[in-house]
Amino acid sequence: MNLSTPLVSIVIPTFNHEGYIGRAIESCLNQTYSNIEVIVVNDGSTDQTAAEILKFSDLRIVSINQKNQGVSG
Repeated sequence: MNLSTPLVSIVIPTFNHEGYIGRAIESCLNQTYSNIEVIVVNDGSTDQTAAEILKFSDLRIVSINQKNQGVSG
C-alpha cells in the first residue's frame, strides 16, 4: 500500500440527472489528484441517466444501479 497517494473515493448519488451526470463524472476525472474512484449510485432513474453513465469506460468509475430508495437509501 502506497500511503503517499491514498485512494480518494468520490460518491455521486443521482436520480434523473441525465443532463448533468456526465459533467459531474468528467469533473471528478479531470482533477489533478488522480488516485480516485468515482462511485455513481443511480437511485432508480427513469430517464437516460444510466445510459449517460455507461458512456464512460474509465476503470476508476464504479456504477451502482438500485431501485429508487430516496436520499436515505
